[in-house]
Amino acid sequence: MSSKKSFSHLDARGRARMVDVSTKPVTRRTAGASCRVLMSPDTVARLGAMPKGDAVAVARLAGIQAAKRVGELIPLAHTLPLEHVEVDFQLVDGGVEIRSEIVVTARTGAELEAMVACSNAALALYDMVKAVERDAVITDLKLESKSGGRSGNYRRTED
Repeated sequence: MSSKKSFSHLDARGRARMVDVSTKPVTRRTAGASCRVLMSPDTVARLGAMPKGDAVAVARLAGIQAAKRVGELIPLAHTLPLEHVEVDFQLVDGGVEIRSEIVVTARTGAELEAMVACSNAALALYDMVKAVERDAVITDLKLESKSGGRSGNYRRTED
């Protein structure tokens, strides 16, 4: 038997499939993700008063809304009954860092929900600032942590 891990979303013939999680136990699961939106200091200073309104407030709601719709956006993802979604923004040198945290009690993890929350928040933030800065760049989307489930806990150790 090979020590290589197999792709759980492929059947024995290599076709894409939705994983059957019906026999997995329901456990509390968490996931966190992050990304950055790079922009000029002038744009960062104006985030609360963009032509369309408060950019961070809109982006936060967009991230929360997207996390709740992952089952519709990612073809093989399960729809999860999310219990908590948090999307936070921190002004950093060169732009904004976005972080998401997801909590769910389910048979499968919420890593995609955390990453989709960040990416959609970043896209909404770009939409809000593009009138003053089209050069903004979305970068560094990554899973930061997860807990629960058969594969156990994970925490990113590198920046």
